[in-house]
Amino acid sequence: MQVNEKMRNRYPLIGEKRWSVVLLVILGIIGALVFTTTILQTSNNTLLCSFTRTTNQQSDPTPIQLRAILHYATSHVVPQQNLAEISITLNVIKSLNRPFNFLVFGLGHDSLMWAGFNPKGTTLFLEEDPKWVQTVLKDAPELRAITVPYRTQLQEADELLKSYRSEPACSPAKATLKGNEKCKLALHNLPDEVYDTDWDLIMIDAPRGYFAEAPGRMAAIFSMNVMARNRKGSDVTHVFLHDVDRKVEKEYAEEFLCKKNKVDGVGRLWHFKIPAIGNNDTRHDSTETGFC
Repeated sequence: MQVNEKMRNRYPLIGEKRWSVVLLVILGIIGALVFTTTILQTSNNTLLCSFTRTTNQQSDPTPIQLRAILHYATSHVVPQQNLAEISITLNVIKSLNRPFNFLVFGLGHDSLMWAGFNPKGTTLFLEEDPKWVQTVLKDAPELRAITVPYRTQLQEADELLKSYRSEPACSPAKATLKGNEKCKLALHNLPDEVYDTDWDLIMIDAPRGYFAEAPGRMAAIFSMNVMARNRKGSDVTHVFLHDVDRKVEKEYAEEFLCKKNKVDGVGRLWHFKIPAIGNNDTRHDSTETGFC
């Protein structure tokens, strides 16, 4: 498939009317960023005003933020998530009020936005397609991305959900990620940086999950729950899952991320706060067969 076809499939273009509105908003924000800071204090209602307000709080805009502004001001392609969905994540970012560690599944037209929200922190993208990584990084070399191999296919989702409880390496008491080849839902061969970092925010908006041979998001959902539970610090991990209108995302979220941890949601996005298990004895309870 040609790259331009992939871009159209993964991130459809918005209508001309809607694009005109978005362009006017972005151009207004550029003017506000350059000429005044007082205007930015008059409204909390728009995503991009919040973006530039964050920029001003951290002194001069960084190269990644300037690149993001230029990109969205000159492109006909906008982030896949809508304003209400993006705002859920942005509100958490604003509440942290500090640089943070942000792990994002999926690399695409929203990547500059996510990185721009975290200019002083660590933002790492995990992408399934190495050619797509090269395409995106060619135009945005400031982004950091690695290619992730998946062992699953979407057509296996139902069977994996039924069988994982019978595999000890997948159990809540024993589940790990690095080197865990026995549990097919575990992302077992990622770079050490992914395993060794306490991620404050995790966005699951990939890999592809709309045809039978696609990797699906089963392993991403399972693995990010395990990672959040095994977090070294005592803080919670904010996990955002997109496309919850689809059967697999919804079922795996309820099985591993847990309804009790769901704190917000709008449109096709759910927000979970996953607590670290720490030294809690239930982490080693051999009778524990489910994550929720």
